[in-house]
Amino acid sequence: MARPPAARNKCLDAYISLLCEEGERAATLEATASRAGVSKGGLLYHFASKEALADGVIESTEEHVQLDLTRMSEVPEGASVYYVQTSAEVDTELDRHLVAVQRLAQAGVVSASEMLKDVHSRWFQLILDEVGDQSIAHLVILIGEGLYAHLATPGSWYQSTFDGRLQELLDLVPQLKKLK
Repeated sequence: MARPPAARNKCLDAYISLLCEEGERAATLEATASRAGVSKGGLLYHFASKEALADGVIESTEEHVQLDLTRMSEVPEGASVYYVQTSAEVDTELDRHLVAVQRLAQAGVVSASEMLKDVHSRWFQLILDEVGDQSIAHLVILIGEGLYAHLATPGSWYQSTFDGRLQELLDLVPQLKKLK
């Protein structure tokens, strides 16, 4: 009798949660199986090793990234505004996946590092295509990354001072194109 695909997804989600919450060293096969509510054998049926779990995270993350890139290329307000706006969204599924991939990269998983470089390159290219200037595209990326870093950091002084001001920042982003 074949195991349902839901068990595979539960295992993958449990591994992502462990990576995000506790880091790669704590995300053992045993801990993943326990978190997913399956036996270790059940986990190994879907993912034969931690490397296979890492590959699963990267594959799943790519699906979320593709959706994000499609949205980013289609929104009427433009890629730059979209990038900055979504940088203020913490704890989304895309965010969880990217944090998990970052944890894998920090643990030396080369394919995770390569994926992060590729994702950032694709985001940058969409912004560059819109603004037409590398320096301005880098500025947009840095605004988004800084915003995310402050909003994702517990206890950040910026969280309390930024509350409710995202729209003001988003209104400034299109004006950056005039700097060229």
